[in-house]
Amino acid sequence: MRLTVVGCSGSFPGPDSPASCYLVEQDGFRLLLDLGNGALGALARHADLDSVDAVVLSHLHADHCLDVCPYVVYRRYHPDGPRRRIPLLGPTGTHGRLASAYDPHSRGSLRDVFDVVAIAPGERELGPFRLRFDRVNHPVETYAVRVEAAGAALTYSGDTGRSDALVRLAEGSTALLCEASFTDGPVNPPDLHLTGREAGEHAATAGAGRLLVTHVPPWTDSATVLAEATTAFGGPAELVTSGAAYDL
Repeated sequence: MRLTVVGCSGSFPGPDSPASCYLVEQDGFRLLLDLGNGALGALARHADLDSVDAVVLSHLHADHCLDVCPYVVYRRYHPDGPRRRIPLLGPTGTHGRLASAYDPHSRGSLRDVFDVVAIAPGERELGPFRLRFDRVNHPVETYAVRVEAAGAALTYSGDTGRSDALVRLAEGSTALLCEASFTDGPVNPPDLHLTGREAGEHAATAGAGRLLVTHVPPWTDSATVLAEATTAFGGPAELVTSGAAYDL
C-alpha cells in the first residue's frame, strides 16, 4: 500500500500545502481520502485525474471536501467527453452539501459524476481495500477510516477531539495518519481537534507502528506539535508534508 500526501494543511490551505487530501494506492487502484480546498491541482502532480477510482470524505467541512466541486467540472466537461462515474463515500447529506456548493441556484444532481454512498460505522470492500469506519469526536458528523490491503493497515483520523473510537480503529495499524491541530494550552476548545500530545497518546494506546502527524494549521507551531507527539508516542513519528510518500 502506498500513501501520498497531496495536502495536509489544517483548517485552510497554507503557503506550502493545500488542505487535506491523501492518495492511497494498491494494485493499480487509487483511492482519495478527502479532497479539501486547493487539493485538486496538487493531486494532478501525483496522478492522472482520470485514474482516481473512488473518493472517501471524512466529513463535510470545506478543508476536507470542497475541491470535489472543481473535480465535477473536470469529470463532467472534459474535452474528450464525460469521465466514468466513480464512488463518492461521505457522511449523511454529502450530495446535497456538494451540489449546493457547486451551484447554489441549481437543483441539478452530481450523480452523473459520482455514485454517492453514505458512510456508517462498519466495514465495506472497495477495490482491493477493506475499509472500516467509525464516528469520531468533531462538531459535525465525522468518520475515521481504517484502510487495509495486503497485510498493511493505514488508519486516518479525519478531524477529531479525543476519541476512544479512533483508538479502537487504529489498533495495531501499520501507520496512524492523525490530525494534531493544537498545542497544549488552556484555551483549546473541547471536542474539536487533538494536540500533538493527544495524537501521540492515541497512537501509543492503539499500538500503531508509526505516527504520521497531519492537519497542522499554518498558524500553529508545527515543531512544537511534533515534539509533543513524539514524546507522548515513544515510537517513530513525523510531520507529513505535501508531496511526501510512504510505502506501508
